[in-house]
Amino acid sequence: MYDMSGPYPIRGSVPLPEAELMWRFSRSSGPGGQHVNTSDSQVELRFDLARTEALPEVWKQRALERLAGRLTGGVITVRASEHRSQWRNRETAAVRLAALLAEATAPPPKPRRPTRVPRGINERRLREKKQRSETKRGRSARDWG
Repeated sequence: MYDMSGPYPIRGSVPLPEAELMWRFSRSSGPGGQHVNTSDSQVELRFDLARTEALPEVWKQRALERLAGRLTGGVITVRASEHRSQWRNRETAAVRLAALLAEATAPPPKPRRPTRVPRGINERRLREKKQRSETKRGRSARDWG
């Protein structure tokens, strides 16, 4: 009936490998009335990260490290059940998995190069501190009275 609008890009020109995605459908809880009791609209999308050949090796290792807590035997699982239609839940699950993999395979940020605070800025800060302390000292109730 519907055509999946994939391929879902992970990063750059690397798409989510449609052939390696395992789909499972079940009855969803939530809104939908009597319809929800008869249709398998909840989607569970599984992707074997440990055995995939679709991702570059470096990405794969990075993702395995970063997603270690979410993996079950090297397989990552994403669920979607917020829509009433199975097709929209499939879309949501695929987009979610692609986003998860994009984040997990991103290169680590460049290390920060430490720089010195310019002298002028430091002097200005100290000057303002001194002024503030003078203002506050002037407020004390020593000679009121």
